[in-house]
Amino acid sequence: MKNLRPFLDTRPQLGERVYVDPAATVIGDVVLGDDVSVWPGTVIRGDVNVVRIGARSNIQDGTIIHVSHESPYNKGGYPTLIGEGVTVGHGTIIHACTIGDYCLIGMGACVLDGAVIEAEAFIGAGAVVGPGKRVQRGELWVGNPARPARTLSDKDIEGLHYSADHYVRLKDRYLGMG
Repeated sequence: MKNLRPFLDTRPQLGERVYVDPAATVIGDVVLGDDVSVWPGTVIRGDVNVVRIGARSNIQDGTIIHVSHESPYNKGGYPTLIGEGVTVGHGTIIHACTIGDYCLIGMGACVLDGAVIEAEAFIGAGAVVGPGKRVQRGELWVGNPARPARTLSDKDIEGLHYSADHYVRLKDRYLGMG
């Protein structure tokens, strides 16, 4: 696949039943877990550090995922680590951060260097999570700069899991499996 490209000697690695749309680009040291889907116009670039995306996560249309390099100002740089069952909405920027399992990152949001989004958290559409910020498990953050708005309800958290399940089913249809 021409849209899966090496950087130097490192090629993307794909788990089982992964869907990468032909209009998406995945470069370098990127590992996509089982049942991951990467939708049109997305760019995932693991060139100067690693990108890891956990099983059942979906990276929606027009998203940019990148990393940061090691420098005198940033020892070791930052990888991008995305957990299992994560929904990354359309047109987001995910840069050199960590996102826990079953989070939802809303459309047009930005999550920046060194930020940590704990499991089952929700970042609202258009929110900007600044460098080094930590979003606690089960919180909704909104705004620019993003700030905590409320604690998610049990129903909200069920919705995070539903979103991941929905995109696995949709991905299977694209792969001709469902």
